[in-house]
Amino acid sequence: MKTAFLFSGQGDQYPGMAKELYDQFKIVRQTFEQASNVLGYDMAELCFTENEQLDLTEYTQPAILTVSVAFLRLLKEKGITPDATAGLSLGEYTALVASGALDFETAVALVAKRGKYMAEAVPAGVGKMVAVMNTPIDTIEQACQKASEYGIVSPANYNTPKQIVIGGEKEAVDYAVELLEEAGARRMTPLNVSGPFHTKLLAPAAQQLKETLQNVTFNEMQIPVISNTTAKVMKQDEIKHLLTLQVQSPVRFYESVETLKELGIERVIEVGPGKTITGFMKKIDKSIKVSRVSDVSTLQETEELD
Repeated sequence: MKTAFLFSGQGDQYPGMAKELYDQFKIVRQTFEQASNVLGYDMAELCFTENEQLDLTEYTQPAILTVSVAFLRLLKEKGITPDATAGLSLGEYTALVASGALDFETAVALVAKRGKYMAEAVPAGVGKMVAVMNTPIDTIEQACQKASEYGIVSPANYNTPKQIVIGGEKEAVDYAVELLEEAGARRMTPLNVSGPFHTKLLAPAAQQLKETLQNVTFNEMQIPVISNTTAKVMKQDEIKHLLTLQVQSPVRFYESVETLKELGIERVIEVGPGKTITGFMKKIDKSIKVSRVSDVSTLQETEELD
């Protein structure tokens, strides 16, 4: 059965993530030690204790990447490997590690910088993100277009056909919400996020990331990686360009799942601390078998399905 690994994005972090598997498996501990050596702080302490840093973007991103790569390595030790891979925003970097394009130490240093650039791009209180449910995509895109006279606002995440997240400057987002209410949208939820990611407000971060990526070497990908930005298989010579675009472009998740299906994928394993992707998958396509690895019990369930 052809399997894809899908990797968690920002927002799935919680204190104690990976602790069970860290205690049981040497490969998980080694991955945390590697991250600590690269970044100069204790990754286990960051992930396992109650602290304010875990929710700060510049720390959240390397923490989730470390947890996800640790679980990836653990699955490989157990003989479970992917035929293709993708990630949710930040998770795209873990997908590149899984493909062989990036080594872990390079990736964890890179996402620490990415997180810092993203955190600094938009001052607190300037931006806003709202999840819009059960509303036609055309209606959402038109509302954003019309509200753009008040500032930057656009779709940021095409999560499922019935859940689209919009983001941008607060006033413009609020006006788009008004327009959507007039158009009949009934369920809209403001998100507790640190910034309006995947919108043009992140252009300064994209520029800094572009400069940083000039000094990063990407190896030949061994398995297909689906790009968040195009929802198509990444080409080797496009990686740096797509990662630069990704910061300020919408995440096309459910279209990416369609591409995985075209590649013959019948089973998906969500790898990382959360279950956001598992929830999306149930709403996108129930014919694809879904499991996840985030702790001992989910690891066992995934092994039994293999």
